[in-house]
Amino acid sequence: MAASAGPVLNREEVDRALARLGAERDAVESALLSLQDHPGLRLLDGAELTGRTSERWAAVGPGMPLLWALFDRYAEALASARAVRARKARPGGPELAELSELLTGDAVTVPGGAPDGPQRLGAPARLVERVSLDELMERMNSWYATVLEVVSAADAVWTALPARIDLLIAELRRVQTLAASLGVRPGTHPLGDDLDALDADLAGLRTEVRNDPLALWRPARVPAQRGTVPDNGASATPSGVVDTERFDRAGRALDGVRLELENLLRLRDDAEERLQGVGDLLQRADATLAEARRARGEVLAKIAATEVPAVPGPASALRERIVLALDLRQNGQWYRLAPLLDALEDAASKELARARQSLTEVTQPLAVRAELRGRLDAYKAMAARLRVAEDPEVVERYEKARWLLWSAPCDLRAAAGAVARFQQALRPAQAEPAAEPGGAVPNGIAANGIVQDGIVQDGIVRGGAAAGGEPVDGQAVDGRVQGG
Repeated sequence: MAASAGPVLNREEVDRALARLGAERDAVESALLSLQDHPGLRLLDGAELTGRTSERWAAVGPGMPLLWALFDRYAEALASARAVRARKARPGGPELAELSELLTGDAVTVPGGAPDGPQRLGAPARLVERVSLDELMERMNSWYATVLEVVSAADAVWTALPARIDLLIAELRRVQTLAASLGVRPGTHPLGDDLDALDADLAGLRTEVRNDPLALWRPARVPAQRGTVPDNGASATPSGVVDTERFDRAGRALDGVRLELENLLRLRDDAEERLQGVGDLLQRADATLAEARRARGEVLAKIAATEVPAVPGPASALRERIVLALDLRQNGQWYRLAPLLDALEDAASKELARARQSLTEVTQPLAVRAELRGRLDAYKAMAARLRVAEDPEVVERYEKARWLLWSAPCDLRAAAGAVARFQQALRPAQAEPAAEPGGAVPNGIAANGIVQDGIVQDGIVRGGAAAGGEPVDGQAVDGRVQGG
């Protein structure tokens, strides 16, 4: 027998040591039984492991039978000590020395292992060793913590991810069915390629979760440290987190594809109405251009010496694109129709704006004439208030201006000058400014017939009622020329 590792214990110390070691034995047995029934351990024993999990389990897996072997040695040594203690109610010196050796000395023969704990798991070791009961307990705690950490980590991954991945794959199948109904397939549309890639990624992720769960585990401490058997045994919470980054990224990508497909689905439901709206815009544009062409003929007949801009023709290229859109809608190619329909709506709006601009430009001379007529009537009313309506000069200038404005074709420049001269005739003689050299007309009306201050400028009304107020005689309003 080996020499005693320390002083001889007295009877009370022996009894306390036996009680403590017995309680530790019961705790270890309970923890080992819980670990043996751990679902993670059963899965690891039955799975076809690969990668990091295969490497870790190859090193840690033998720890479970070794734990039971060490526990048996522990229980046998404790039973031997109890048998010695039971020989006498009051053990003498020889019995106390033997008990001291059994309880504190290197009296337990165990298989050679890694006395420094899990960091040397799998390392070459001696065949047998002699250790004390406390050292044996420490070694069991070390192996237990290592096995429990791997088992709990694998179980955490298997608990957290497979069900979520299956739900995500089920959602992927639903989105793939929706994509097929919209004509979105791999090789024909980027969304189809994205769904194909997600399918492969999720299949690979599910296989990895099943065969290499530790690849998706992020431990809080590396490597596992030595410790004691936890209070809750094999149900202790593992120290680390499940890595869900790839799963979350796949979920976000699938959400993005689903949103785009739902937009295409709304397009399918709204395509007919939106195409009808494009057609309505083009019809309004055509009607406005037809009105502009009619108004251009009227302007050329009623207004003299005026350059009237030409009216553009209908947008034939736009109609060809509408035919293409109808064909895409008929064939269910919604992913191609979506950008085309957006472009058609924008182009149709611009075409209507172009038609209205053309009508406005064509009818400007008529609006100018209407403005001058209104001013002439206003000045006539002013003449009545000033009691100069019967003045021969006032009458003569009024008749001249009226004749110019109501004759066809109307010379706008001459009419503008006549209206200005009629206005000047209403002022007192001492306040009437002299006519400008070269036949220019004062008070904001130039000799070239350009009327300033909201009347006429290069044949275009820049202000006044014709520009922003109530429509007057001859002004274009929404494709129609008022008056004549």
